[in-house]
Amino acid sequence: MVHESKARSLIKAVSWRIMATITTAAIVYFMTGDFSVALAVGSIEVVAKFLLYYIHERIWTHVSFGIR
Repeated sequence: MVHESKARSLIKAVSWRIMATITTAAIVYFMTGDFSVALAVGSIEVVAKFLLYYIHERIWTHVSFGIR
């Protein structure tokens, strides 16, 4: 069975959060036209979703589905 290290999960979470947070902030900005609101939403979103993604990745390291 392949095991992904905690460091690899962490780096994947960071790189994904950068892309996803920029996307979220851009959507909020285009919907509201307010840069400060977009920044606020992006700031909250990055912390919450970073933690959730890391937990999600760690759970999946224990699932053998799709691994040969």
